[in-house]
Amino acid sequence: MIRVNLLPHRQLKRETRQREFGLMAFFSAIAASAIIFLGYTFINSQTDAQAARNARLDVAIASLDKEIADIKDLKDKISTMLERKQVVENLQTDRSQSVIVLDELSRQLPEGMYFKSIKQLGGIITVEGVADTNARVATLVRNLSNSNWLELPNLVEIKSVLVNAVKQNIFTLNVNIKVPKADTETDASQDKVKSGNKP
Repeated sequence: MIRVNLLPHRQLKRETRQREFGLMAFFSAIAASAIIFLGYTFINSQTDAQAARNARLDVAIASLDKEIADIKDLKDKISTMLERKQVVENLQTDRSQSVIVLDELSRQLPEGMYFKSIKQLGGIITVEGVADTNARVATLVRNLSNSNWLELPNLVEIKSVLVNAVKQNIFTLNVNIKVPKADTETDASQDKVKSGNKP
């Protein structure tokens, strides 16, 4: 019987498999390193791009915040100017209104009576006066009801007193200030004419 020694053959195969395993492990390590490097590079590039976008957004937000602050400051200035303008207009209106109201009261005052005091609180005028008879007071109330500048006269009190043995009627009434109807109607008619003349 012939005997064959297989030990060197098995050892050679084992060494070959070990070399193949080493080469595969080496190439696997290289491939893994390359994949990790590429992934790290991609993630870093994405992070840098997002950081750049965030920086641009921060700059834009800061610019918008500054513009919003400027707009708010401008609105505050406009509001202040409008308030000042309204105050000036009110002063001019009140100044002319006082003259007009006093003139209107004197025009509507019947003969045989006079005013002792005139007080204004907002749009309400309180008048105290003396009349010969109650009919004079009634006439005054009617005149004020038909006035272009005054409306809603309200007789608060009337009482008879003796002054130097002469009977007189002391009265108190309230009346409201209004815009003249004539001016309002004139403005309305002018607006109608203007609108009618438009092509």
